[in-house]
Amino acid sequence: MAEPKLFDCSVVTPERMVIECEARFVALPAHDGEVGVLSQRAPMLTRLDVGPLRIEQGDGDTESFFIDGGFAEMVGNRLTVLTESAVAREDLTREGAEALMTQARGMEGYDDASHAARQRAMRKARAQLRMLRR
Repeated sequence: MAEPKLFDCSVVTPERMVIECEARFVALPAHDGEVGVLSQRAPMLTRLDVGPLRIEQGDGDTESFFIDGGFAEMVGNRLTVLTESAVAREDLTREGAEALMTQARGMEGYDDASHAARQRAMRKARAQLRMLRR
């Protein structure tokens, strides 16, 4: 059987390098839907939404993170994900996600900006709850 083609993958937040590895597949939450990335993909730059980021590494391990928006760039067989935060799936808790939902529901929506912030907070809580069900 042929060796799977791999590419370099990095996930970076303002505080730290979250992961740097060789990957065979990455699924990320683009602003307009989930995007899958394989080796030798055409160059891409996309805005990210909140949601799950799944990395299938070259050694067969799979890492999952909850990311909070940002950007992803694929150039020269290297994927770089820049995000505000990345929380490992095993570090998420149902209590934390439910607290986020309660907080989001309590946010006031007086103007467009506060309404948008409330909607984003609710998307974030829903996405965490969906990740915890998997």
